[in-house]
Amino acid sequence: MLPLRDDNPRLTTPFFTVLLILSNVGVFLYQLSLSPPAEQQFVYSFAMIPARIPLAFTSPSITLGQAFVPLVTSIFLHGSWLHLLGNMWFLWVFGDNIEDSFGHFNYLLFYLVCGVGASLVHTVANLYSREPAVGASGAISGVMGAYIVLFPRARVITWVPPFFILPLPSVVVLAIWFVEQFLSGISTLGGHGAGGVAWWAHIGGFIIGALLAWGSRRRR
Repeated sequence: MLPLRDDNPRLTTPFFTVLLILSNVGVFLYQLSLSPPAEQQFVYSFAMIPARIPLAFTSPSITLGQAFVPLVTSIFLHGSWLHLLGNMWFLWVFGDNIEDSFGHFNYLLFYLVCGVGASLVHTVANLYSREPAVGASGAISGVMGAYIVLFPRARVITWVPPFFILPLPSVVVLAIWFVEQFLSGISTLGGHGAGGVAWWAHIGGFIIGALLAWGSRRRR
């Protein structure tokens, strides 16, 4: 299923949603401007590599900065145009209403917290992996987790392959999405390959976003 748009009108201009999209596109264009060896070095420097975190405490070859700065920088890197556009599409569909709900600056902080939290969950699930993980999907999963809590009855116009475009409650669309991520994540435990997808970043980001939204709603 692919969400196309929602029927939930925005109340303010989604400044930071647009800024985040432009930032991700800008970083990816910079990646493309580099030579292949330089791009590989750039990605390996700023991608999340789980094995660096334990090594930072046991090996002088890895500094704390090299281990922990990528918790943030990795969420602005992408591996391909398809990877980038898919993530930015989901952010555009769901991000504006979450920015409305949290307020502009709190939304930016929320997004970054979800991204860092998602990277940490991915690290715990793949502690000794040396594979670089990149992408905004963990942070955007947090946005989706907040959406299911704050707007469960909003209608999401969704393409259901191959022929159907249906208005579905967001709680249905996002619950199905989360179950797919969870089952895929479970299948990677015990040494099975993840197929290049950071399933546990998606799972962790979604849960963190949902919990933060639930806590925010309770305080109102």
